[in-house]
Amino acid sequence: MTTDALVLDTAAQDLLFREARTANTFTDEPVTEEQVQAIYDLVKYGPTAFNQQPLRVVLVRSAEARERLVQHMADGNKAKTSAAPLVAILAADNEFHEELPTQLPHFPQAKDMFFSERSVREQSATLNGALQAAYFIIGVRAAGLAAGPMTGYDAAGLNKEFFGDGEHSVLAVVNIGKPGEDAWFPRSPRLAYDEVVTTV
Repeated sequence: MTTDALVLDTAAQDLLFREARTANTFTDEPVTEEQVQAIYDLVKYGPTAFNQQPLRVVLVRSAEARERLVQHMADGNKAKTSAAPLVAILAADNEFHEELPTQLPHFPQAKDMFFSERSVREQSATLNGALQAAYFIIGVRAAGLAAGPMTGYDAAGLNKEFFGDGEHSVLAVVNIGKPGEDAWFPRSPRLAYDEVVTTV
């Protein structure tokens, strides 16, 4: 495999993709507000349909909020979520369309033309919120931190516990920090180019 076809230097490629792993343990070094701000200010430029921005991030910092979160995590995720320096709940705002006139100023009528129906908004918020969640994980890596994204949780319980308005849908819970001892599981295989890409 050659990397010289890519503009991004090899070290950055490794940081973001090849050497990056889902972390399962972390050191106790804190993740600062400034780091999270820098991550968001980078990844907010990732593309979405209609420039919609459904992603909402809840940073779980207090011990009380951490307890409320952990009770909704799957058993295999409880310990590492309790111990991570920072946990982010990533959710989709199903009422994202209210912001479209300011975020898509050349086409403000898109709000009512395409997103007047709740089912359409939910589908779009889930897809584009998931895109933004992926950008967020890459941003965490760009900050020199490790991300531990998880979907093992009681989604309805988390939605009620942290949002409670029926307008949000949790997409992922992400542990964030510097990787700790034995942080990685063995690298799992990936499909080869020829197994994925077809030219027509």
